[in-house]
Amino acid sequence: MSLSSALSIAQSALLTTSKQTGIISRNVADASNPDYARRQAVVTSTAPGARSVEIQRAANALLFRQNLSALSAWSGQSALYGGMDQLDLAVNGVDNASSPSTAIGNLQQALQLYATSPSDQNLGASVIDAAQLVVRSLNDGTKAIQDFRTQTDGEIATAVDDLNSLLSQFQDANKAVISGTRSGGDVSDALDQRDGLLKKISEYVPVSTFTRGDNDMVITTADGTTLFETVPRSVSFAPSPGYAAGVPGNTIYIDNVPVSAGAGGNTSANGKLAGLITLRDGVAATMQSQLDETARGLITAFAETAPSLPNKAGLFTWSGAPAVPPAGTLVNGLAGSISVNAAMDPSVGGNPTLLRDGGANGAAYVANTGGASYSGLLIGYGDRLDQPIAFDAAAGITKTSSVADYAANAIGWFEGVRQQASTTADAKEALAARTAEALSNDTGVNVDQEMSLLLDLEHTYQASARMMQTVDDMLAALFNAVG
Repeated sequence: MSLSSALSIAQSALLTTSKQTGIISRNVADASNPDYARRQAVVTSTAPGARSVEIQRAANALLFRQNLSALSAWSGQSALYGGMDQLDLAVNGVDNASSPSTAIGNLQQALQLYATSPSDQNLGASVIDAAQLVVRSLNDGTKAIQDFRTQTDGEIATAVDDLNSLLSQFQDANKAVISGTRSGGDVSDALDQRDGLLKKISEYVPVSTFTRGDNDMVITTADGTTLFETVPRSVSFAPSPGYAAGVPGNTIYIDNVPVSAGAGGNTSANGKLAGLITLRDGVAATMQSQLDETARGLITAFAETAPSLPNKAGLFTWSGAPAVPPAGTLVNGLAGSISVNAAMDPSVGGNPTLLRDGGANGAAYVANTGGASYSGLLIGYGDRLDQPIAFDAAAGITKTSSVADYAANAIGWFEGVRQQASTTADAKEALAARTAEALSNDTGVNVDQEMSLLLDLEHTYQASARMMQTVDDMLAALFNAVG
């Protein structure tokens, strides 16, 4: 081997070692970056010496797809569960203290006390006060639900804007990948950025991808709707300024295709957008219907009756009074319009004894004609609260039960869904974490391994340096001999 060949080999080795060291140093510097994939310099031998031919980026398409899917599932579940906690506190209060069920229980106790001493007007006023608390619970619960739905609508609008922004950023990253691939440059950084954006996009909608020539990527949703192809597709949503009971929310459209909501506590909604729709139009709307049905049951239970005459609203009345709401049929917004009959409310000049005697709807509905100890109507009202009546199945729970049981079952329904949502959220979060960990283990940076490689490169550098020193000494000796 000539001295010039030996020198060339040493120089090439030093250059290759320098490139490898730079790549390893970059790996170590970005070890904590979850969107960074490990780089590796692929080295090939040539004549003379060795040189780096390309930088390879670690990737595992299967694990990456699994992580995207897990992120979508967890994001949708998290949106549902987080909203349910807020909704429960707004409607039912701490430990259900402000729930209709609790208020109805207090009303039953007050009614029983009044029935034992029907001549005591103070007990009659206490029943009216308890009825006012029931009304307040229903009125406030309805308002809280509608405010919550409006708030959720705003969150959906924000999420749609965020998704459109991410798609725009994805377009820039995808262009950088295509351009770098065509020019033969290193596109590792652009690929990292593109994959990081995909993870964020998958938190809003479930995604599927495929790659075309020049590393050009196309994104579709889980149902096949195109989300990105060369340019982002439009994601649109028009928020509502407010909600009334029974009014569905506006739809989110991706490329003019509607986004579907999920169902159940273990929701089938993948992605934050579907989770928020489920919360707004599923859980919250069903809760509203249950309040409306509870209000209808109360108006029916306390209705005044008379032979050969239609039942009319008694202690509890509503916007359609004096008629009683139709049996077994949901009346949207009833919980918001229910009120205590002014004829019995002493705070507005009413007479509480009308509850004991009847007659809020005229003389034909009077049941007691003068007995101060008469308790027949009061006992009858208490019995009706415990008698099964038909409820609309559209409200999501038992078709037939008593009013008191229905109000309690409404809480049970919500708590059941929330418990399932909580358990499933933990499981889906764990799956997202596990898939992210598996992906990191396969494509991420192991600092210990990188430092070990640095030690090996240090030895290589030392050997190359010694070779250059030896060649230098030999050339010096040769020049001295010639001189």
